Amino acid sequence: MSVTKTMNTAVAGLRAQQEALGVAGDNIANTNTVGFKQSRALFEDILGNFNGQRSSGAGSGARMVRAQQIFSQGALRNTGIPNDLAISGDGFFVYAGSVDGLEGNFYSRDGSFVINAEGLLVSNAGLKLQGFTQPIGSSFGGTVGDIRIKTLTLPPLETTKVSISANLDANSPAFDPAGGANAFDPADPSNTSNFSTSLTIFDSQGNPRALDTYFVRVNDGATPPNLTNNWEVHVLDGNTDVTTGAPANPPIVTFDSSGKLVSADPVTISIPSWDTNNPGAPGNPLVTFSLGDAIGAGGTGVTGLTQYGQRSAISAQSQNGYAPADLTSLDVAADGTIFGVYSNSQRLAIASVAVARFGSNDGLGRAGHNLFSETSDSGQVSLGAASSGGRGAIVAGAVELSNVDIGAQFVDMISFQRAFSANAKTITTADELLVETVNLKR
Repeated sequence: MSVTKTMNTAVAGLRAQQEALGVAGDNIANTNTVGFKQSRALFEDILGNFNGQRSSGAGSGARMVRAQQIFSQGALRNTGIPNDLAISGDGFFVYAGSVDGLEGNFYSRDGSFVINAEGLLVSNAGLKLQGFTQPIGSSFGGTVGDIRIKTLTLPPLETTKVSISANLDANSPAFDPAGGANAFDPADPSNTSNFSTSLTIFDSQGNPRALDTYFVRVNDGATPPNLTNNWEVHVLDGNTDVTTGAPANPPIVTFDSSGKLVSADPVTISIPSWDTNNPGAPGNPLVTFSLGDAIGAGGTGVTGLTQYGQRSAISAQSQNGYAPADLTSLDVAADGTIFGVYSNSQRLAIASVAVARFGSNDGLGRAGHNLFSETSDSGQVSLGAASSGGRGAIVAGAVELSNVDIGAQFVDMISFQRAFSANAKTITTADELLVETVNLKR
């Protein structure tokens, strides 16, 4: 091998180590870049004479093939900012917008978001976060689009359903049936009933209205009267019994000897003056009460109302209406569902963050600005919900830190620097050989 070729081989080594130093320097520079993925330098040897079988001479040096991205998980740091998101596991956030004049979708592990003036979730560079915005069943799916957070007042929802779970004391005394001496009296409900509960419902304008529900145990009307497991249900709006069929034929719930709910008449209410701003308007659509899964309807008889030998008490009650409210914060679940938390304590699903997955993360192209782009080597993007199809879970109020190990980078830098010096020494040695060759003529 000629002395000149030796020099060229050393120059190739110098160039390779210099490029590798650039990779290490890029990693160190991005130590504090959120979601940054470090790279490593990959080298290969260069052969000057290769006949398809074997090398016919010494190599011609080395070159750096490429900087390979290392997509290992970075540490998650809690920020306390609800808009900050991180992915624990595989996957990327999807952004739409323009980057250096190129329009399209880009992918990143950086989940630092803000809500802009249009209510869109955007990155620090103004790119729009993409997600599923159409409800499909109990989740979101369909077309992916911009995630918009509606900051306007949440419209009220009129109450249409009330659920009550309670135990009615099996040792309660009985009252005579309706029309008897001790029949239920809306003007004196406390002294003509066994148990009561109150809750607030809402009209179509979000105005609250208090309702009281009374349970009255009745006897069979015989002489002398016999205790039964039948209870009347009365719902009062003020002093008015608004239960459908009352007062002459109030709904009846019946229990068996073990305290399970056997049957329950439909309980609905209709309030004539429902619209408080228009008292003369017709009554509201019927509000239905759910009192349990009666055995007669194929249920267990133990969910909702029961009649056990213990003190009457409410275990749970709810209604599906609410008053108008303002958005106070966001809450993001592990599956990427974004919930709006409102001043009326409602927590409503708004959209779901789309998480991108590729056949080969290593094949993604770097687009700058902490972004990646799809390439033929990465394979086509697959979009889905977090925590599904091998995608990682969303962690709210946190960001993923760079996965750069500074200590390892310094060790690599020392290695590259030593290799650079060794290649430089090869050039120096080859130069000395040239000098000796020139001196042969003297």
